[in-house]
Amino acid sequence: MNVFLSKTAVDFFIAFGVVIGGALLAGVGSVLVLQAPGTVMLETAAKLKIWAIVAAVGGTIDPMRVIESNMLDGHLSPVVQQVTIIITAFLGAHMGTELVKMICGEVL
Repeated sequence: MNVFLSKTAVDFFIAFGVVIGGALLAGVGSVLVLQAPGTVMLETAAKLKIWAIVAAVGGTIDPMRVIESNMLDGHLSPVVQQVTIIITAFLGAHMGTELVKMICGEVL
């Protein structure tokens, strides 16, 4: 159980970091090309959200295979763990997007 909690925490922060890091670097790049950083950061955070989940989970195919094979065999524990990891990664990406909105001054 301790390993599972560690993995979910790491996946949360990976997804969070992908969104925050990508949006902040996009903001720096937009300043260099004389564009409004807030707009670019918001657009980038929204575009990176799904990719942050994919990066945190480690790919799109392997978790789906784990879910499929274990579900068909009747082993629900690994299925619940994979779904929990995906949800945790989503929460990390979503919180990163909301933080970018807050940084840019957009009302939550």
